[in-house]
Amino acid sequence: MSDTGVDEVRLAAWMDGEGLASGPIEGAARLSGGTQNILVRFSRAGRSYVLRRPPATTIANGDETMRREARVLAAIAHTDVPHARLIAACGDPAVIGAAFYLMEPVEGFNPTVAMPELHSGDREIRRQMGLELVDAIGKLGRLDAVALGLGDFGKTEDFLVRQPQRWKRQLDGYATFNGWPGPDQLPGVDAVGAWLNQNCPSSFTPGIMHGDYHLANVMYRNDGPQIAAIVDWELATLGDPLIDLGWLLATWPDLGLDPAKLPVKPWDGFPTADTLVERYSQSTPRDLSQLLWYKVLACYKLAILLEGTHARAAAGKADVATGRMLHDQAVFLFRRAQQWLETDS
Repeated sequence: MSDTGVDEVRLAAWMDGEGLASGPIEGAARLSGGTQNILVRFSRAGRSYVLRRPPATTIANGDETMRREARVLAAIAHTDVPHARLIAACGDPAVIGAAFYLMEPVEGFNPTVAMPELHSGDREIRRQMGLELVDAIGKLGRLDAVALGLGDFGKTEDFLVRQPQRWKRQLDGYATFNGWPGPDQLPGVDAVGAWLNQNCPSSFTPGIMHGDYHLANVMYRNDGPQIAAIVDWELATLGDPLIDLGWLLATWPDLGLDPAKLPVKPWDGFPTADTLVERYSQSTPRDLSQLLWYKVLACYKLAILLEGTHARAAAGKADVATGRMLHDQAVFLFRRAQQWLETDS
């Protein structure tokens, strides 16, 4: 096995069986762009591929995650949703040690890493980049999941009702980490959770949702503001697509954010959150009257996920500096949720 984490000999043999060219695998190299799953770009017989698999130390359900990712990419292959095109998938972990799939390489960039001169030098392009972000997730939410064969891709019964309960159980579970100071360090955690339970929308229209939609999970084209691909589909499911919009808004910088903490530089030119909502509303039949609930839920869920690293760090199971940084982000998210609730009241 090479230092890419992939057994190239076994991979080549599997590709032979799939009729994917022939000959040696060349130029295999790990790609950045993920904290857990492994991405390897390589070529074979003049064609380029990107392989995605779980980490060598497999996370829980890593193989099933790969199978689900491949399934959703296959389902949206002929839609207008921007994504990396699926080439082939292998759900059998015996082949290279984990389930994996092959996809077409995406030529583009992620703005949270760096922006080309074309984009960094033009405010109008940056405005369009923000609008493209909601346009892409709007396209995903409008797909007919049943027609695409994804009618069983998630459990939609009581989907929204289960959300705050699910994440409250996650937070309670952190009590097993010795040294964690507890949930009282998160401002308004109980009040926010109670509000979510009391104000849950009574109905929704099921659709495909990405599950982790924000600026770091898209790639833009190098020659303009269009999105080349939505990436990292590991949390995709059948649920309420408005959760994706709420997640985007919860992670969207506002004018009061410390410029040093902006995820993208330069930021001027990018639309406001209100502009993103207006753009989304123009192309969806979905009812946005309870969008506040989705925004607050996103803050609640993301903050609890981030606090998990802080809890593990307190028990010596994660980097302490990272844990503190993510705890600060969790506090920010709860304060943002509280501010939204106070403004709406």
